[in-house]
Amino acid sequence: MSYTALETAIYLLSRRDHGQFELTQKLSIKGYPEEEVHQAVMYCLNNNYLNDLRYAKSQVRQHINKGHGERRIRQELLQKRVEESVVDIALEEEATDWFDLARQVAEKKFKGKSAEERKEYARQVRFLQYRGFTFEQIDYALNASGEHI
Repeated sequence: MSYTALETAIYLLSRRDHGQFELTQKLSIKGYPEEEVHQAVMYCLNNNYLNDLRYAKSQVRQHINKGHGERRIRQELLQKRVEESVVDIALEEEATDWFDLARQVAEKKFKGKSAEERKEYARQVRFLQYRGFTFEQIDYALNASGEHI
């Protein structure tokens, strides 16, 4: 039995939120005609089954729980073609203390040990950069006592 693009879209959305671009891509990859994909996506949008803000907020929460910073979250949502204004709203509504999160991530990863050498400090900085934290947040996380190496 073959499913329509709409049935497939609703099935995918019943499992987890998707962004509009992501859902369109998945349906296209499955081989549905462009017009059928468009109609299915529009139906889901009109019935609020598909909502980029709800999707973005869900992604923000997931990334925060993984210990990712604002920069990384923003970059990944923009790569998934969520509009920048929607990303801004999602980050604002799912507000977190990025400085505190950076410190928690550093504590967990480095077991509370401060770097004794420049090389180790640089490694810690790179790790937190990769996680998406700003230099100010990294400095706060690694230099709780205000000491710099």
